[in-house]
Amino acid sequence: MVKGVKVQAEQLKQDGNLYFKKNRLGAAIDAYTEAITLCPKVVVYWTNRALCHRKRNDWVRVEEDCRKAVQLDRNSVKGHYMLGLALLHREKYAEGIKELQRSLDLGRGADPHSYIVEEIWQELARAKYQEWERDSTQRSWDLQNLKQSCEVALKEKHLRDVTQIEGFIDEFTDTTSKQLEALNSVFSKAAEFDTPVEIPDYLCCRITLDIFRDPVIAPSGITYERAVILEHLEKVGNFDPITREHLSPSQLVQNLAIKEAVQAFLQKHGWAYGMD
Repeated sequence: MVKGVKVQAEQLKQDGNLYFKKNRLGAAIDAYTEAITLCPKVVVYWTNRALCHRKRNDWVRVEEDCRKAVQLDRNSVKGHYMLGLALLHREKYAEGIKELQRSLDLGRGADPHSYIVEEIWQELARAKYQEWERDSTQRSWDLQNLKQSCEVALKEKHLRDVTQIEGFIDEFTDTTSKQLEALNSVFSKAAEFDTPVEIPDYLCCRITLDIFRDPVIAPSGITYERAVILEHLEKVGNFDPITREHLSPSQLVQNLAIKEAVQAFLQKHGWAYGMD
């Protein structure tokens, strides 16, 4: 009896997949819903239905289905990924970014070379860049308003001093000018936080020249982007692309020092997410 139910549910999933490929989303949702009714603990039924809701831009239902999926399987890459997208579309930015990061970590652990890892990274980078843009715009407004308030206060103080004290006017004017120059210097320095600069070479892959996402180090001591070096080894040959020495996937080791340096750089310079 139980086996028969599982077979029926699996057939409904296959029907749903066929409907989805034909863009018959309503029929696909119905099929997945029937499969869920029969076997509610099968994660893929929930994520498949969530994918249909995603194509319809029904982010409330995407969130509902994906929360159920990650409740059933905390390591569901697609569950965390689509949950992150849903949360971002519902303007729950911090939680959405957290879910995307979780799905990226899980995806890299399962298959760092898969298409979905690249897709997740692109969505995460876009979300982080947009987060930086929002924060940067707010910081810019705050700095400008604070600077203007400080300038007004200095100028008003100068006027009071000039009207109250006879003589030494030039000295007071010179002092105020120096204070205004110092003020401009301080705020210019503060604005540099959000000003793009050249990304250090050691944080970039020597093949793609892009900032590292998942750096691995070869026996040669050279660090590469994991997906890129794996693709090279698979399609070109088992050798280091720079030193030409023999190299196999098993010899690659995650470069935690560079990974932490990249994370620290991106944390400080969110604009770098938009440089890829």
